[in-house]
Amino acid sequence: MDSPVGVAVPATSANLGPGFDAFGLALSVTLRAHAVDRQDRRIIATGLGADELPSGDDNLVWRAFVAYCQRFAVAVPDISLTVDNDIPLERGMGSSSAAAVAGIALARAVTHAGGTNQDLVDLAATFDGHPDNVAPAVLGGLVVCLGGQAHRLEPSSRLRPIVAVPSTRQNTDEARGVLPAQISLADAAANGARAAVVLAGLAGAMAWQPQAMTDVLHEPVRLEVMASSGALVHALREAGIGACLSGAGPSVLAVVSRADPQALRTVSDLAGDGWEVRALDWNLHGVAVSPPSAAISRS
Repeated sequence: MDSPVGVAVPATSANLGPGFDAFGLALSVTLRAHAVDRQDRRIIATGLGADELPSGDDNLVWRAFVAYCQRFAVAVPDISLTVDNDIPLERGMGSSSAAAVAGIALARAVTHAGGTNQDLVDLAATFDGHPDNVAPAVLGGLVVCLGGQAHRLEPSSRLRPIVAVPSTRQNTDEARGVLPAQISLADAAANGARAAVVLAGLAGAMAWQPQAMTDVLHEPVRLEVMASSGALVHALREAGIGACLSGAGPSVLAVVSRADPQALRTVSDLAGDGWEVRALDWNLHGVAVSPPSAAISRS
């Protein structure tokens, strides 16, 4: 290809405590994929997971690329993809969502076959299973998903995310398998109220209230199963920091004031050995296409 087309897709953090299967945020960690002339492998991978993910047609990025072409009735070009990933695998930071979005967005940029960003979210969700991860990867920022529709908000510039990533992994399907089948009406009502406060705080519509970032739908059993993550979440909350599992875990998301110079040190000290603590930022633009001339409407 004379001018390889590429995409950059952000990591995501879903749930955000009480926003179970509804809230998601895009983070400043990236997976990049480029379409290149056909090589001896379908996928030429670098970065995290490069030595363990498939390099053939069964790679998720390529499967998503093909799915887009089939959905929009265009021929699948015989090309290879380079994939450079900085998103930790199976840590609750949306690595699978980013891979699916990368393949679909790259196919849209290469073929110009059309489709809105909601179409990308819908198609990517068939791979990931939940739009609360794929929607912020497509749109950037803070996203609320309702009935499959993604609604984007701008996250507050007064806040920033810190993510603590453990060396251990957690399969999302296994983490979902421990969830309770029922909760009380009182717990559901309180969870809804906390979700509203968290959403308003993250969007800058009201003061950030760290204590609202707790949940009774999915977190209690997951924090018990993931003991190290649970200990860190509880320690951060006791220190007055809003904290929760990032997605299904085991990574922990902390949301702190951008003006707090001690926040990163506090999270690092409480995490201790065995954790990689990353001071991140919001990703505000979602999936980005390069060169810009390859991009089509972001409607």
